[in-house]
Amino acid sequence: MASAAFEEIAETFEFLDDWEDRYRHVIELGKAMPALEEAFRVPATKVEGCASQVWLLPRIEGQGPDARFDFQGESDAMIVRGLIAILHALYSGLTARAVLAVDAGAELGRLGLNEHLSSQRSNGLRAMVERIRKLAAETAG
Repeated sequence: MASAAFEEIAETFEFLDDWEDRYRHVIELGKAMPALEEAFRVPATKVEGCASQVWLLPRIEGQGPDARFDFQGESDAMIVRGLIAILHALYSGLTARAVLAVDAGAELGRLGLNEHLSSQRSNGLRAMVERIRKLAAETAG
């Protein structure tokens, strides 16, 4: 169910032997992501429930369940920026209906994130997934 971009990340994670290498890879993914303009870092785009500051800006083409879902994101923490990049790879380009069908817990579990993130980071990741699902549900109608 995951996108090709997410599958590529999952394959890279399988290739990397230890968590420190994976952690560095997550940070590199975040560094490669385009920055979210300051003007969009507002309360309406801020994700509550994250220890770091996180903003997600939806970019949706079309209407209804077949609308194409995309978003931009930003965080003040490098590891969280990387997690946003992973979520972008997981969801970007899917229809709103497909976003709602993704089992984010299972897909992210393939990366081993659950065992290696602090409880605060895990809670923040869940909050980001919930925001994305909410945006997709609103779009799908």
